[in-house]
Amino acid sequence: MQNHKLLFSAVCAFALTTSTFAAEKSSLGKADFLHGPIKAKLGGIAEIQVPEGYSFTGAEGTKKLMEMMGNTVDGTELGFLAPTNANWFVIFEFDASGYVKDDEKDKLDADGILASIRRGTEEANKARKKMGIAPVTVVGWEQPPKYNPETHNLEWAIRGESEGEPVVNYNTRVLGRKGVMAVTVVGDPAEVKTAMPDFNQLMAGYSFQSGQTYAEFKPGDKVAKYGLAALVVGGAAVGAAKLGLFATLAVFLKKAWKLVIVAVVAVAAMFKKLFGRLLGNRDRSDTFQ
Repeated sequence: MQNHKLLFSAVCAFALTTSTFAAEKSSLGKADFLHGPIKAKLGGIAEIQVPEGYSFTGAEGTKKLMEMMGNTVDGTELGFLAPTNANWFVIFEFDASGYVKDDEKDKLDADGILASIRRGTEEANKARKKMGIAPVTVVGWEQPPKYNPETHNLEWAIRGESEGEPVVNYNTRVLGRKGVMAVTVVGDPAEVKTAMPDFNQLMAGYSFQSGQTYAEFKPGDKVAKYGLAALVVGGAAVGAAKLGLFATLAVFLKKAWKLVIVAVVAVAAMFKKLFGRLLGNRDRSDTFQ
């Protein structure tokens, strides 16, 4: 049995409504935003060039935004980046699970991986139903998994549906010496698809800091107990499951919630309403109130 047959994952949608935004707007507190052009730090691990027309907040601001959107936070959050029109945004999270070997790069079975994701989504939907959250149906690949051995980037996109509306997630995993930077693009499916050239240009300005790059791996460094296929279907939580370290479904879902993010169609309009003016403010000293 291939390794990916042992994997399962949850695909979770953001539960966003206008009333939720109105009720939780105050939870932002003071989230400092920097406006491009500027080079922004992603913890002490990496950095990203923020172009003109984009705004960025670091770990603390990202946590506040994620919580406001109904997502759990676990300290892996390092950055939030969005164009000032707020039609879509990018979340950066770092999983310090160790060096991920890329020896599966020529063995990624897209059909098998998708089947695993579907099974995991069906299991997750049982828990979502109990919580009163709409189920998600996995339709198929928007972009099958592909790995670039030069940049050590693993990319994929999944098409889904929730309550009759299309949902999509675009995912990039950048392999480093000590772990993986998860980069997730969130927004209206149509907006995100057209934004991918801009996102790819953004990622050209991403880099690990010295000592953190994949090429700087040294014998004795921590090695992750999962491979590329596991990153697609759930990352570190699934890697643990492969080793037989099965936790309860509730615990797994709590982890998986942070590993795969799918946005509902309403994201773009709501972010435009809530953050459009604030993200467009050119004064770098401004904070959200």
